[in-house]
Amino acid sequence: MEGTTATECREAVRAAAAHLAQLRSVLFQVPCTELGALAGELDELSRQADATAVATVVETDTRGVVAQSAAANTPDWLMSHMPGLAPAEATRMARVATACRDPRNRPLADAVLDGRVGNRNAAVALTEIDKLRPRLAHGAEEQVVGWFTEVAADGFPKHLRELRRRILAVHGHEDAFQREEDLLKRGCSLSKAVHDDGMSDYHLRLDPEAAAVLDAAIDPLSAPQPSDKGGPDLRSPGQRRADALVEVCRRAAAAGGAAPKTTKSQVIVTMDLESLRAGLGHGTTLTGEMLAPETVRKMACDATILPMVLGRDGGVLDVGRFERLVTPRLLAALWARDAGCTFPGCTRPAPWCHAHHVRHWVNGGSTDLTNLALTFPRKAGGPDAWSEGRAEGRPPCLDRP
Repeated sequence: MEGTTATECREAVRAAAAHLAQLRSVLFQVPCTELGALAGELDELSRQADATAVATVVETDTRGVVAQSAAANTPDWLMSHMPGLAPAEATRMARVATACRDPRNRPLADAVLDGRVGNRNAAVALTEIDKLRPRLAHGAEEQVVGWFTEVAADGFPKHLRELRRRILAVHGHEDAFQREEDLLKRGCSLSKAVHDDGMSDYHLRLDPEAAAVLDAAIDPLSAPQPSDKGGPDLRSPGQRRADALVEVCRRAAAAGGAAPKTTKSQVIVTMDLESLRAGLGHGTTLTGEMLAPETVRKMACDATILPMVLGRDGGVLDVGRFERLVTPRLLAALWARDAGCTFPGCTRPAPWCHAHHVRHWVNGGSTDLTNLALTFPRKAGGPDAWSEGRAEGRPPCLDRP
């Protein structure tokens, strides 16, 4: 509040700490309908406390207080005055405070000191930004710091780490993304440990290209299947994926030569034609994984390529009334467009889904993209609003861009 002195604020902080200690003994008096509001108030108080702690460290560093004390460094000084602070937390707070003094981090610093970004997210964002700085194209740094600040305010560390590859693909030096992807290949590994009960643990690490190939092979086979009694699949997701991987290996071994393949085991990558020719930019798989340009060019040489390059005619995607069944080309286009089941709330990936006519073919519906949608097969009695014959006209899920 305007006109409030530092002394008055500190007295309020001490009073707030005392009130919090008392609140725990009278929580039973808080109505059930107000407990949620109380949790929100405590969250805001915690955010402001973290922000003020960082601001205090910034002030301490600016005045040279640590250098004049007996503390070895800023984290040591913090732990001597904040006994409840763990060493890792003290180190993180000191690092965030130091970064807040760097003008290049101004958007993130403002968000931290306003209480919009917590220390943990700020530290992860700073780590990722530091990794990216020497690899960014000229003029991109300010925008990149802004993006990390936005994600740090609403996301989690996982989201911040995922940003790095995407930013490098779009705003990195000309070959920075490709170099990183080439380095990742060196980290691929498969290790095995056998346990006393006969089970084996395999630990598999794959680069994005290899992961895309594996996902394309096992995703269709790991879709839930009805149990022997016609009920739901009793296997866990992990067991389904393990069964799918073993089935792929079994089929490959039985084939003797080239393993059998279907449309559902193809890897589909979309990329701008000019970027593909020039070896710039990035390609994107159906699951959203980004691949470097040379990786896509290599895949184009080694695989059957579906002409789905963005911005160019991908061939005939409309067979009208002449054919009822969806062609492999049409199915691939549906995967690229819908990315998964179009039923509201369903998150099944595209390879698990079937292509359905919105207006049934026997009722005059055509076999083209405007009359097709991906849906996951549902059991009798379940919600299936997009089943063939029930939906007339274009469902809302197909109207998205």
